[in-house]
Amino acid sequence: MEYYEGRLCISARELVDGGIVSKTNYQNWTQRKMVDVARRGGGAAGNYALIAVDSLPRVYREKVQELYPDGGLTHLKGWVCSNYETDQAAIAFFHDREKTGVNLKPEKIREYVTNASVLNCCIKLYERAATAQKLFGGKYNWEEMAQAIEALRSKYGHTLPASTLRFRKKVNEYKREGYDCLISGKFGNQSARKVDYKTEQLILGLAVLPNKPFNTNIAEMYNMFVCGELEVYEPSTGELMNPDDFTDKKTGEPKELSETTINNYLNKPKNRILVEHALSSWSTFMHEQMPYMHRHNGHFSLSQITMDDVDLTRKLKDTKQRVHAYYAYDVVSQCVIGASYARKKNERLVVDCFRDMFRLIARNGWGIPAGIEVENHLMSRYKEGFLKAETVFRFVRFCAPLNSQEKYAEPLNGAKKRSVIHKNHEGIGRFYGKGKWRQEYKKVSDETNEFYEDKEYFTWEQLIADDRKDNEEWNNTLHPNQKMYPGMTRRQVLEANINPSLLPYDAKTLAFHIGERVETSIRRNSTVRMAHEDWWLSDTSVLERLEPNNYKVTACYLPDDEGKPGEVFIYQDGKFIDTVEKVKTYNRVMAEQTEEDQAAFVEQQKKIAKFSKYIEDNTIDGLGILKPTTQMQHEEPLELTPMTTKDYKNESTALLPSAEERAYADI
Repeated sequence: MEYYEGRLCISARELVDGGIVSKTNYQNWTQRKMVDVARRGGGAAGNYALIAVDSLPRVYREKVQELYPDGGLTHLKGWVCSNYETDQAAIAFFHDREKTGVNLKPEKIREYVTNASVLNCCIKLYERAATAQKLFGGKYNWEEMAQAIEALRSKYGHTLPASTLRFRKKVNEYKREGYDCLISGKFGNQSARKVDYKTEQLILGLAVLPNKPFNTNIAEMYNMFVCGELEVYEPSTGELMNPDDFTDKKTGEPKELSETTINNYLNKPKNRILVEHALSSWSTFMHEQMPYMHRHNGHFSLSQITMDDVDLTRKLKDTKQRVHAYYAYDVVSQCVIGASYARKKNERLVVDCFRDMFRLIARNGWGIPAGIEVENHLMSRYKEGFLKAETVFRFVRFCAPLNSQEKYAEPLNGAKKRSVIHKNHEGIGRFYGKGKWRQEYKKVSDETNEFYEDKEYFTWEQLIADDRKDNEEWNNTLHPNQKMYPGMTRRQVLEANINPSLLPYDAKTLAFHIGERVETSIRRNSTVRMAHEDWWLSDTSVLERLEPNNYKVTACYLPDDEGKPGEVFIYQDGKFIDTVEKVKTYNRVMAEQTEEDQAAFVEQQKKIAKFSKYIEDNTIDGLGILKPTTQMQHEEPLELTPMTTKDYKNESTALLPSAEERAYADI
């Protein structure tokens, strides 16, 4: 009997040969489909037929129950018995006093060998998933395994625990420690007796040598050291280690360790991770060993964005290189809300991605995303500026480098590649990929012997256009969490669940941190020149914010999709001065003026009028100056009426020739 596809089955041979049913009746059942044939016999695989026990007529089910009272357990016991083999290596181990640390009596040796042999069967079945599926009807069942082994106690004479948990623990101890764990504690344990903390540190120190020695080499080097054939020293101090410190205190003999003992200590989980850390590169350790944070998703879009770079899968025609891309995803909706492309992976690529994202946000009237998670690479320079918490984003997280689980953008890049990019384009994959992700490339035998040629290359415009289409398709496909968002695409989830507590869009702050910068100066007390155009100051009073004798300013703006400025802000030494407005010119030829020209004329007149009013409102009154004399000091002080600016102007005008007089004089 065995499990097949989750059902307890009995073979045709067991039914017929066991006397449960005649061959004729069995053939009649199968031909008339009176029973469920879970698996047909024969074929290339040489399978035998399996009949589902629960489909048998009641009388025959009772007969099966009588013959196999334990059901599938009977078959499991049969499998153990058929796969039981006396462990010859265990016999040699338990007879060796150097390995056991004690002279074991023959009956103890037989007991430990039997226990090892039984455990070998358990582990053998555990490692054969397909066989376990048949016997258990699913995954490996520890309870049934423990029951089967307990039922065989009298047959083999083993002394393994009857309790499921204790049995399971013993199996795992055996897998981890080997034969040593089977020796009773009353005899002592060789490893515990020989391998103290100091010895263990010596073993580990040899294991992390730069040449990454195999365990056999470590055991050989250790034994050579304790025998005085190899010198070992502490690199930090240069001090030689003394072999006499590693002798048996009772016998005075060197503590010789077997390869098995060394393997056991090197395979301790604690030691394995420490050895991996010492031998692996920083990037490998981060990818394979470093724990990652376990999180669940939020409810509101734009609560957090996640960003990461990727190389486009196809290469450029002109350089045979890949285009570098940077994406910004909304975490909740998984929408791509920003993308940038460049030939070089640098800070400009990052800035362009931010700009693309904020252009989308501005067009839709959304607020500033509350949080952001980014990598350190390419982003570290912004830690104390743009990406400092509360500067633009309220929450900022710099993820651990080279840990793909840490940053949500990485699995999203992979999902988009598998579901959209691979479907839409050919040649997706690398030469080291597996299965459908493996691509064959023609190797070019040049002087470097490192160049591989793709089947097809593409222009910059093709690659960018295709990638933007792929992003659009990704955004407009169904959100993977259809239980929470039934029938909704990623874009629909984004637009329908905007976080209501976002800070408003702040173009001024964004322009200062990630905008284009142009050094310019204020001209004629009214305008700045920027992007080949003039821009008005909002008011003449802005001049009051400038430093003395300094008209130089920095104009900042976020470029639109065409690279042109929208709102422009001017700063002086990092201090905000003003938001400037583009000067709208008008046609000087009056006969050709349009309504727009006339409106621009009126607007400029207003600007000049405001300037004139500012000057008038802040006109400086002149003062009279009289040089004191000796005589005047003894006379009554003379009261003088100061001359006003108006009087001065009238008097000055009276002295100057009129325009008419100047015209005649010119003639």
